[in-house]
Amino acid sequence: MRLGGLELRNRVFLAPMSGITDVPFRQIAWRFGAGFCVSEMVASEALVTGQMEMVLKSTSSGLPLHAVQIAGREPQWMALAAKMACDNGAQLIDINMGCPAKRVTTGYSGSALMRDLDHAMTLVDAVIDAVDVPVTLKMRLGWDDNTINAPELARRAVDAGIQLVTVHGRTRCQFYKGTADWARVRPVKKAISVPLVVNGDISCVQTAQAAMAQSGADAVMVGRASYGAPWLPGLLSGTASAEAMQMPANELVSEHYEAMLSFYGTILGLKQARKHLGWYLTTLYCDVSPKLRMEMMTATRPAEVLELISRVFSSKPIAEAIITTNAINIRSREKSGLAA
Repeated sequence: MRLGGLELRNRVFLAPMSGITDVPFRQIAWRFGAGFCVSEMVASEALVTGQMEMVLKSTSSGLPLHAVQIAGREPQWMALAAKMACDNGAQLIDINMGCPAKRVTTGYSGSALMRDLDHAMTLVDAVIDAVDVPVTLKMRLGWDDNTINAPELARRAVDAGIQLVTVHGRTRCQFYKGTADWARVRPVKKAISVPLVVNGDISCVQTAQAAMAQSGADAVMVGRASYGAPWLPGLLSGTASAEAMQMPANELVSEHYEAMLSFYGTILGLKQARKHLGWYLTTLYCDVSPKLRMEMMTATRPAEVLELISRVFSSKPIAEAIITTNAINIRSREKSGLAA
């Protein structure tokens, strides 16, 4: 799949997720074969005014494709943020019109923009006019069941110059309840002439195949299922290298942990890493006592945490460890039909 002068190596992408897809996570997901990784959501005004949290979120991961997702409600801030990101190396800008979080929609950003398509289009136009790189758009089906307007927004955005559209198969008012309705994404495919990506509840080969079949999408985007499983997009695409999958589980977790300490600094890194350690304990099947789990989650010395990681996580290759949990049937990845 190509976007302008960019080539995406396969059709399984890692979703932008606040607090998750930071530089260390994106680097690991890419190593395991993700076709495309997007930064965490970056608040446009905060980035332009120099808020360090947003500067950090937009930092390049050193991957062949640096993609930054921006959010906001004012055209001028969106345009300035997009230009700043590109000046700092971004090769693709993604516009967020899908985040359902109250702290975002209360400020009339994210999926709240789907309540006013005319205003939403002022942001699209501003970003496209500000940069010379491909601009993509991520949205939901609509605000609620009475306003399913994703096809209209997608059509208007593509007419303005958007080069790829991603749709999560839920409305904003659903948040993450129920199940994603991939079939309701299909009208978007009929409305646009650029690649469509379907998102929502994609966790294995079977759900990826079903999502593509029901939506007519050209690619899938993996979100929450990748918590504690940065290898998942690569496995679903069939491009995860044998060498990567033979990496011992305890080495991967240790490497991720140390990368977070290096990226954030020790104090913040310790806190940021805890959620990932908890997810790894689940996906890599660690039969650990509540006491030992709590000890790992609350330890304040990196050396202590690394020693616990070495004790708790298996030295089995990643491939064997995740088969044990039935997290994904690796043997079926070749049948996914999602390779580039």
